[in-house]
Formats: sequence, C-alpha cells, structure tokens
Amino acid sequence: MAVNVSIPKGTRDFSPTEMSRRKYIFDTIENVFRLYGYLPIETPAMENLSTLLGKYGEEGDKLIYQIRSNKNLREILSKEHIKKIDEIYPFWLPQKSENGLRYDLTVPFARFVVMHQNEITFPFKRYQMQPVWRADRPQKGRYREFYQCDVDVIGSNSLINEAELIQIIYDIFQKFGLNIIIKINSRKILSGIAEIIGEPGKMIDIAIAIDKADKIGWDSVVEDLKIRGLHEKSISLLLDIFNYGEKPDAPTVSDTQAAPDKMLLNNLSVTLKNSQTGNNGINEIYRVTDLLKDINPEINVEFDPTLARGLDYYTGAIIEVKAKDVVMGSICGGGRYDDLTGIFGLPGVSGVGVSFGADRIYDVLNELKLFPENTGISTQILFVNFGQQEEKYALQALAKLRKNGINAELYPDASKMKKQFAYADAKRIPFVAIAGSNEIAANCFKLKTMSSGDEKNVSIEEMISTLKK
Repeated sequence: MAVNVSIPKGTRDFSPTEMSRRKYIFDTIENVFRLYGYLPIETPAMENLSTLLGKYGEEGDKLIYQIRSNKNLREILSKEHIKKIDEIYPFWLPQKSENGLRYDLTVPFARFVVMHQNEITFPFKRYQMQPVWRADRPQKGRYREFYQCDVDVIGSNSLINEAELIQIIYDIFQKFGLNIIIKINSRKILSGIAEIIGEPGKMIDIAIAIDKADKIGWDSVVEDLKIRGLHEKSISLLLDIFNYGEKPDAPTVSDTQAAPDKMLLNNLSVTLKNSQTGNNGINEIYRVTDLLKDINPEINVEFDPTLARGLDYYTGAIIEVKAKDVVMGSICGGGRYDDLTGIFGLPGVSGVGVSFGADRIYDVLNELKLFPENTGISTQILFVNFGQQEEKYALQALAKLRKNGINAELYPDASKMKKQFAYADAKRIPFVAIAGSNEIAANCFKLKTMSSGDEKNVSIEEMISTLKK
C-alpha cells in the first residue's frame, strides 16, 4: 500500500535555490540591524501557555498551537503500562496542554527581558530572527509556520526609537529594491476616539474591528462593532471621524489623497480637543515625522487613522508597511508597548519594535523578480573527473582554491563528460576545470566559462585570480 507523503498545510519545504534566496533576505536584514547597534538573541520554540495566552487578543489566542502534555496520564499509569504504550505508540497523544508554540517574538522577548534583567544593559537593543507558528487558514502570503525578523529597543520612552525603526525599515527595503508604503498611527489616538464617541472602555474592541476593514469592508466592521456592544450613535460618530460616509464603497481617510497628512492631523486634533490621551498621540506623530525630516527627508510616512494593528499589547505608535507593486498583506509592522514586561513582574519598562515578515518579503521579491541573479549559485567551479590520476591532480587544486575562499567541487564519479557538464548547468556553476593527461603534463587546467563556452589554459594561480574577480 502506497504511503501518502505530505507535509502539514501552511508549511513548506525549501529547495537549495529557495534557501539561498532566503539567506539573502536574512543576511540583508541582519546587516542593517547590526549597523544600528542591535544585538541578537534567541528564545525557545515553545513557551509556557501562561506566557502566551491573553497577550494577543481574543482572536490571537485562538491561533496559538498548544502542545499537549502527557503529565496526567503518566501520573495515573504504572511504569509498566507507560513502557508498553511508548513501545507501541511512540507518539501517543497526551492529555493536558501546558506549553504552546510561540505566536510571535515580542511576547517571548518581554519574558526574556524580565528573566535576564540583571544581565542586560538598558536601553536594550535586540534583534531576533526565528520561526513562529499560527493555527491560521493558509492562503496567499499567510502560512502556519513562518519566519519573523524582529528588532526592538526596550527601556526607553524616547520617540527617537520610533524614528530610527522607520529609518531601518526604509534602509532594508531600499536594499531590496522595493517600493513601499509606510503607514503610522497611534493607539493613543484610537483611545481618544473611543473617549470622544462615548465608549472609553471599548478601545480594544474598536481596534480589533477596524483593523479588519480592508479585508472585510466597513459594513462588516459596523456589524462587528454592534456585536461588541457599541451603541449605534457611537458607531455613527466613529464613521464620521473616519470619513466613511453612507455609501458602502465610500473611501476611508487612508484611501484618499485629497488631504495631506498634516490636514488629517489638524482635523483630528480639533475632533479630539477634549481628549488628553488623543492629543498626546497626535503630538507624538508630529514629533516622529519631524525627527524623520532631520534623519532623512526622503523617507515618506503616511498617517492613517484607521491603522489599528489588533494586538492587545500596543499602547503608542503603530507602524505598518506594504509593498506598492504586489497585492499582499503587510510585510512589516510593529509599535510601542508601554508595559508588556509588567505582565511578567517588571512594570514601567517601555519598548518599541517592528517585525519583518521574511516569507512575505520572499513572495514579493520573487513575484517582482528582484532577487540578484547570482543568488542560489554556491559552487564557483566544478572539476571534471576523468579517473584516478586526474582525481588526484584535481583534489590538490581543490585544496588550494578552498584555502583562498573559493567554493569548488570535484564531480565524484568518472562519468561521461555530457553528464558532468549537465550537472554544472543544473547547478548554475559558472566555471568548469578540465585536466586530462596533456594538462597534467603542462601543470595547468583548461578553464571553461559556461555562459560563453570560452576556454583557455591557466595555471592554478591564474585560476584563483580569475575566480576571485
């Protein structure tokens, strides 16, 4: 009977070419992180459920993969029973969930800071590039296992950090050659709006609902807000603030370019004049945009009052990045969290960070054909194998090339030339070295350039010089 070989939905295998391209993404991001003084850490793939639950909102909690424990059954059963079960069913399902696969890297980072607070220097600037897991419905750009590349600074309230993170975003996507839209808002503005419409205790509900507006439409958002207990008058005021209007297809403020960001902020400051929290948020947006003008006037940031990012732990500025030329969800996002460490026993330590979605970035670069042409080329030169004598000669040359940092390999079998050249073509190896009895006698190699077919006899020193160029 044939075995159905497959992998879980929402996960993927990666070929050598794909891995090379992913490494290009990770290396590019990491180099920029290090340029700004951030240091790497790692945390376990699984965390205690008590660490994860209650941090991501009601919908986020549902997407956490829970890891079941066999603790209860192992306490009940005898050692003999357990041994027999383990022999027959080595992967038998346990009964109680105590741990879960991490949903993101920010909450584990907050836990890390609390546990290691006496070992780190504040403000602490860290980056982390690891996989996360979500029990979500797989679709384009949405996977159940994917990599996040996070950069955070914790232990500082300065808005310079927000401006620097936006500069990091700009630098990274410039290196990738991507046209992006950087959007910014503040949870404080959303809190102010909740106050003004008479629903001060419903800010999280409002944030969760409007965060889905671009996916489900405003009519569905309205229905969601009603289910969440907002009064119709409050909902009407909310729609007026967001310039939704009466028509289902009317644009939101973020969709129209009729008014510049400054006019939007000025209008909101009038609307929120009786909300200190809302005004604080507006002033912070002004401060961040002013800092960006000093850092790099070329960085364009779009203020979007409908941007909500529906995670419970955000308290200040929130940031989201989308690619202009591809239909895709956000490829980077984050924000300020004032007291995430307080949940774990270290109150009053504010942090801010952004997360780059490596898998979505890959999909965007791939669709736009923006990967460098040499990405995926590992071996620079292949030595053809004619037999034992030629092997010995080639192996001596291989050692010299590798000592000089040149990626090289010898075809392992004395196969037909056609097969060996087909191997070089399949691996996109740019050069092939050929040495038969004549070349060995002359102490040289015939160097073939695969792209042009040109051949020339070279010494090992000349070969090294050519390949290093």
